[in-house]
This record gives sequence, C-alpha cells and structure tokens, in this order.
Amino acid sequence: MKKVIFIIGVSGSGKSTIGKMLADDLNIPFFDGDDFHSEGNIIKMSSGKPLNDKDRQGWLETLNELAKKQLKETSCVIVCSALKQKYRDTLSLGIENQTKWVHLSGSFNQIFERLNSRKGHFMPSELLQSQFNTLEEPKNAITIDISLNPKEIIDQVKNQLEHKSEFGLFGLGVMGKSLCRNLANNGFKISMFNRHVDEVEENVAKNFKAEFSELTEAKAFDDISAFVNSLQQPRRIMLMVNAGKTIDYVIEDLLPHLSENDILIDGGNSNYKKTKERNEYLKTKGIHFIGTGVSGGEEGALKGPSIMPSGNEEAYKMVAPFLEKIAAKDKNSLPCCTYVGPEGSGHFIKMVHNGVEYVEMQLLAEVATILKATGQNPDAISCTLESWKDTASSYLLEITTDIFKKKEGDDWLVNKILDKAGNKGTGNWTTIASAEFGVPSTLIASALFSRYVSFYKDERILLSKNFEKQSNSELNSTTSEVLEAYQFARIINHYQGFKLIVEASNKLDWNLNISEIARIWTNGCIIRSTLMEDLVEVFKETNNILTNAELIEKLNQYKPSAKKVILQCVLNELTTPALSEALQFLNGITTEYASANVIQAQRDYFGAHTYRRLDDPSGKSHHTNWN
Repeated sequence: MKKVIFIIGVSGSGKSTIGKMLADDLNIPFFDGDDFHSEGNIIKMSSGKPLNDKDRQGWLETLNELAKKQLKETSCVIVCSALKQKYRDTLSLGIENQTKWVHLSGSFNQIFERLNSRKGHFMPSELLQSQFNTLEEPKNAITIDISLNPKEIIDQVKNQLEHKSEFGLFGLGVMGKSLCRNLANNGFKISMFNRHVDEVEENVAKNFKAEFSELTEAKAFDDISAFVNSLQQPRRIMLMVNAGKTIDYVIEDLLPHLSENDILIDGGNSNYKKTKERNEYLKTKGIHFIGTGVSGGEEGALKGPSIMPSGNEEAYKMVAPFLEKIAAKDKNSLPCCTYVGPEGSGHFIKMVHNGVEYVEMQLLAEVATILKATGQNPDAISCTLESWKDTASSYLLEITTDIFKKKEGDDWLVNKILDKAGNKGTGNWTTIASAEFGVPSTLIASALFSRYVSFYKDERILLSKNFEKQSNSELNSTTSEVLEAYQFARIINHYQGFKLIVEASNKLDWNLNISEIARIWTNGCIIRSTLMEDLVEVFKETNNILTNAELIEKLNQYKPSAKKVILQCVLNELTTPALSEALQFLNGITTEYASANVIQAQRDYFGAHTYRRLDDPSGKSHHTNWN
C-alpha cells in the first residue's frame, strides 16, 4: 500500500538529511516542507518572530494536498516540524491510514548546538525554545534518537516501516480469522497470533495464513514475544478471545512484552464493568485499553462489521484508521465505526445491541409460530416474510426468510432443530443493567426468559401432558395484521433499548451521541434495519422516540392489529411473550395514573415506607396507621 512518510521534529533535529536519505534508499520522491512556506512566513521567521497557528494552517493544508497528490502515483517522504497534534491531524486529513510518522527526538542542548553550527537556514537558534515549548510528543510515531548516526537511523526506520507489522490480532477463532482477512484485504500489514496447545491447537496461525492468498504478507505466530516484537510501535493489538478471565490472563501474558503507549483493543463481548476495571489497571502500566463492541458475526467481520470503540479518545485516534477502514459503510459511505465514549461505554452499547437483538429474534420466532397456526408451512412462512421486506426490512428478517426455505431431504431443516435456545450472557447482563439503572427493559427480559424456558425441554414435555391446551376459537388474524403487530413491537423494543443507553449515559456522565450510535448500527451489525436508519434522524431531535410524531402515528396505526393478534394468541394458547409485553408496556407507559398507588399503600402498611399525596404539593412523606 502506498504511504506518505512524514519526518517530524523540531528544527535542527536532522529532518531534511534523514528524509532525503530515506527517500533515496526507498527510491521514492522527497519533499522538504520548508520549501512550501509562504513568503510571508519566511519573512516573519527570518525577522525572529515565531509562526502562530494561523500562519501555519495554510502551509499544513498545502502539504496535505501535496501528500494526496503524490499518493495517487507513489509513496513519498515529506519533512516538516508538525509539532502539535492538531498540525498532524491536518497533514493526515483524508489519508490517515496511509500516513506514517517518524519523530526525530533529541535534547534541547544537542539540537541547539546543531543549529548554531548550521549555515544558511532562515530560522535563528533563539527560536528553538519556542519549538520545544510547542512540541506535543506524538504517541503514534516511530521515535528515533538523533544521537544515532544517519545510517543507523535509516536502518531503524526501514526496519519499522518495512519489516514490522502495523496491526496485531490475538486469537484466531471465527471472528478473529475474519477480521484478519478483512485487515489484509484492506492493505494493512498484520501479525496474527494463536496459542499453541499440544495436539489441540498447533500451528493455527501458520495454517490459517497458508489457507488464504490475501494473508501472503501477514506474519503468523504462536510465540507471544515474537508476535509483539513483530509490531511497529506504538503497538496496536486487538484481542479476540473469550470474554471473562481469559482476557485478564491474556493481558498478563502480554504485559511483559509491551511498551508505554502501546494499545490493547478488546474486541470480545466483555462486561462493561470489567472493561472499566481493565482500563484503570492498564493506565498504571502506561498501556491504553480500548473496549470495543464488534457486531456482524463471521460474515460481518470479514466484509465489514459495526464497530463500537471506547476509552481514551487520543488512543482511539491511533487505531481509528484501521477500525474505520475495515468497518461496514452506511448509506452515505461513512464507516459504521465511531468513538463511542469513555471507559466501558463501547461494550455497554454492544451489550444493549445484543439485548435488542434477543427481542428481534424472539419476535420473529413468535411471528413464525402465529403464521404456522394459521396453516402456513415453512415455504409459505418464508414467502410471507419475504413480502414484508418492503415495509419492515432488516437483516434478521432476511435470514429468517432464508431459514424457512431450507430443506433437508423431504422436510424443512427448521423442523428438525431441537427447540432449546442458547445464550452467551449478554442478554442476561442487559437485563441486570436494566434493573441496576431502574429502566423497564421488559421486552429484553421477556426474550431472555423465553430462552430460559426453552431450555427446560424435559420438564416442558412432562408438563405438556398435565395441562392439555384448549383452543377456544379459530386463529382469526390476517398476515397484514400480524405484520402490523410485529412492527408495533419492534418500535417498543427499540424505545426500550435506547432508553437504557440514554439512562446509563446520563447516570455515568458518558455524554453518548445516540443518533451516532444508531447510525453505526445501520449496517454491518445484526440489528441493522430500515427502522434503525429512520431512528438516526429521529435521535437528532429527541432521545425519546415515543415523542416523535411519525412514530406516534405508526404506533396508533398498528395498535389495533397488535391487540387483535395478541388476543387471538391468548384464546388459542399460543406463546407470544414479547409481542404481548410490547402491548402491555405501551399501555403502562402511557397510563397517567397507574396502580402503583396501591403498591405504595401496601408498602406503608407493612413496612412504614411512607407515601406522598396527590393533594400535597410540598412533596412531604406521609404515613398512616392502616388498622
């Protein structure tokens, strides 16, 4: 991949000399940034006055345009001081993933002597102190000590640029392998690691590399030290291992080999609280930790997932070119990857994403149950779902349509699958978080507990003999009514999911951008849908979708069908907990005076917990001796 190599540092550090030598060695064009200063800048510096940010802006933009022009043809070397991070941001604007930084570092005295011995340069040595005052040490650069001789400096730079990988991936399970291929397909030089376990996991990385042509230039390891040493500094290592204690073990295994400002990215489904703890722990070691939700499954990881990184924002900028490049793209071709917020917020919203996903899956399973009860076989159910794509398009609807088409022999495969649904914990965590934050995420809990009920297969068989189901009527619901009930419940599901995110953001001071979160969920992730695309705009106006006029109108339109379908299911003893709960929740959240007054009276009766009165505007607590 073509790249622009910026040689940076204060004046007198040897940028021009090293830059020219490096360009000659690599046989690529060389440009000295000083040659592109405006005449006004040169006059100002020659008179002993330092440049301000306004003076530099046009110069930096000129160099950025120069770099973009060169990259259309070939790589190049450009030297300039680039002392502040915002200067470097301007220089790399639009070409972040093709930019490499080399920082020539030395002491003030060392460089001051060099400047005094140099002739013909327009900047007097007296301005050196202003450059040191301005210098913001780059965290994502190859840093070279200028006390080395020029050849040694060139050798070190070339070793980092040519022989060291840009990005490391630790753990080659299904998702890890797909992300490796994605990175390689996007032109990144990567190193891959998988542990060695005799007769269990042997040569996993090497065998994986040999399997795919895009990994020809990738480096494969089963030795941690060699893996870490193969990476450019600051090292960027993405961990794709099982959540829980495994992450902690991996961190401890890596730590002895890491250096200050290296970055670890946890791309698994970790609990957000543990992410916060790991972030604080690694801070004490000088290591950055980016807790990152990744959604999209095996195919998404390969072709473009939705990525939800959180942690230190400056550290995120050092991995952004990689994550944003491999992410899915939204309808405006923007990456479905954004800096979410501090601490564990990235893993928190991935957790909620999975909770919403549980409900979306459960709703489709319930819909299929209803359609089956109306007499539709799997082929007919698939056709019905297919016909809904114009009005209720989503990834999960698409795959469920495919599932009901699949045959094995003379029967449909779906009919042969054991009806025990598994889970990996995120739905459980979401339900717990809802309780902790006091948010009524009732559909997520309902979907989770439906999976738990399914797991009691033997008991269900036993009890089905004790409680014969009675059908009280014909199932009198049209497919259009079922569709509207489904759409009704999906709106409630998304309200509840985003409500949990909003409440967590407020209580934890995360300041999350809810519209941006919806945007990165419009492609790549499991819950992508046209509804999610609509919510991007809704959340620009409000964080409560039940106050949006269009969604209010839709819920009022769909509610009669939801009531009818749910009633028919109750009469026919069909199990539809998520659909039913959606209706119950909307009834509850829109009830101005609820039955909680009775609860408060009961609490006061047996526990003297007190209550407040509607006819007492002071808010004073009251207690009654009820007997």
